[in-house]
Amino acid sequence: MNLNGKDQNGTYCFGIDVGGTTIKCGLFEARGQLIDKWEIPTHTENNGRAILPDAAAAIAAKMKEQKLSHSDICGVGIGIPGPVNETGEVPAAVNLHWGYVHIVKEMQSLTGLKVKAANDANAAALGEMWKGGGAGYQNVCLVTLGTGVGGGMVHNGKIVVGSHGGAGELGHIHVSDSISKQCNCGNYGCLEQVASATGITNLAKSYLQTSTAPSVLRDAPLSAKAVFDAIKAGDTLAMEIGEQFGKYLGVALAHTASVLDPDIFVIGGGVSKAGTILIDYVQKYYTKYAFIPSKDTPFALAQLGNDAGIYGAAKLVC
Repeated sequence: MNLNGKDQNGTYCFGIDVGGTTIKCGLFEARGQLIDKWEIPTHTENNGRAILPDAAAAIAAKMKEQKLSHSDICGVGIGIPGPVNETGEVPAAVNLHWGYVHIVKEMQSLTGLKVKAANDANAAALGEMWKGGGAGYQNVCLVTLGTGVGGGMVHNGKIVVGSHGGAGELGHIHVSDSISKQCNCGNYGCLEQVASATGITNLAKSYLQTSTAPSVLRDAPLSAKAVFDAIKAGDTLAMEIGEQFGKYLGVALAHTASVLDPDIFVIGGGVSKAGTILIDYVQKYYTKYAFIPSKDTPFALAQLGNDAGIYGAAKLVC
């Protein structure tokens, strides 16, 4: 698509979502229309030195392709898998092999454009607030259930970063004293250990070992998807696993609501593909344990999928 007929305001922005394997890029009209999206490889060798120059080159190439000048671009937002403080400094990003990087200063120097940066999960939360499952709300808590459990907080339309860039790490809320295996963070009994895709699989293994009840889960490879498929088929043991999962996550979000009191919880990540049945389990226990003013907080499924990060990154600057 060529933008010969430019928007009346002449304003576009870029949203960049840096992952460990690929860098997702989006060109947006500033009111939120996605004009084009593409990906480039993430080169993490040599301590990830090529990552920002590669992203800047991708932006420059798209501007040339679309005949856009610097005056047409209101800025570049970028999300990365690591803590980012309010000035755009990254103390470390393990998946990118980065140590300290001042991402805003470096990208502004490389592009000549205004730049803002955020943690990728926080950026995804902002994207879901803007154009996804949290649209219409200004206070949104995004929970991502994938290989781990991530989170992002938006308050009054702005990302909650925290003093050390660590706000929204919902996966490391302590929910159990009975887990002897150490979490990747070094602690024990984290939400991530019982509510992620891996955590749900481990819950299923535990239930299958301690119960003699018949279950379709005994006859197929275990996964979070298999558990929820079995729940939908009416498998009694799978339903017990769903109840336990729902209690862990519902209690954790009830605690979260006591601190943040969001307008809405948005559930995303691969596990959320189970659909509303997942929300039913979580909301049941959330409502039971939440503080009275927050008991009726709605839940919704995320809508932007893998594009949430580029939407949120773009929203940082437009």
